[in-house]
Amino acid sequence: MEIPPPQLPENVTKIAVDEKFTFSCHPGVSCFTDCCRQLELALTPYDVLRLRFGTKMASRQLHDNYIIMEQESGEPFPRFYLTMVDDGRDSCVFVNDRGCTIYDHRPGACRAYPMGRGATRQADGTINDFHVLLKESHCRGFEESTIQDVAAYSRDQGLTPYNRFNDEVAVILQHEQIRQGMILSDEQRAAFILALYDLDTFRIRLTENSLPGPAPQKPGKSVAEDDETLLLFAIQWLNSFLYKE
Repeated sequence: MEIPPPQLPENVTKIAVDEKFTFSCHPGVSCFTDCCRQLELALTPYDVLRLRFGTKMASRQLHDNYIIMEQESGEPFPRFYLTMVDDGRDSCVFVNDRGCTIYDHRPGACRAYPMGRGATRQADGTINDFHVLLKESHCRGFEESTIQDVAAYSRDQGLTPYNRFNDEVAVILQHEQIRQGMILSDEQRAAFILALYDLDTFRIRLTENSLPGPAPQKPGKSVAEDDETLLLFAIQWLNSFLYKE
């Protein structure tokens, strides 16, 4: 059974991969950095990995300074958000008048704006994706003459690795056991946070062979040394730990 995409708000429209639209964002646009304010910026595991690169902080330090964790009753997983500055505009902690101070490592949602991508995991394990455009009243970028399409804009904004890792995590977030109402134990919730959002500690626990559950197969050198390879390993380990697969 194929899972349909969610219903979209009025200012969000679905867009085909080859559909053209005009958009550009640069310091000369009058609304420059307005989209970096008054927002709730959810962070994916790959976002956090890149924020570690951009800030040169360890996972725990990054969480202490810039990340908020929330989980409402009945939700299977905690959610992570970037801290906003209490300046009356709820500005991103990394924005100033010149733009983003960690631009090369900015989160995927920032890269994609005003485009969005949704991904649904089907019963056979495949990922179906779709794309949308968000048109907010303050945004003047649509008045620019630069012609875009999904593929070109995604490539120009460096979204390929972000989409790849998000699809890997979707296997966990949209697992059939979750859809059937699975509630995580305290140990499982801690493992979720450890593997996906605290990669430095995960590396230590992996090296010390102190991860919960059965000991994983000894990883290769690239897993221990490369953060992206380690995150892929952590996703696979977490899927096995949560769902016994």
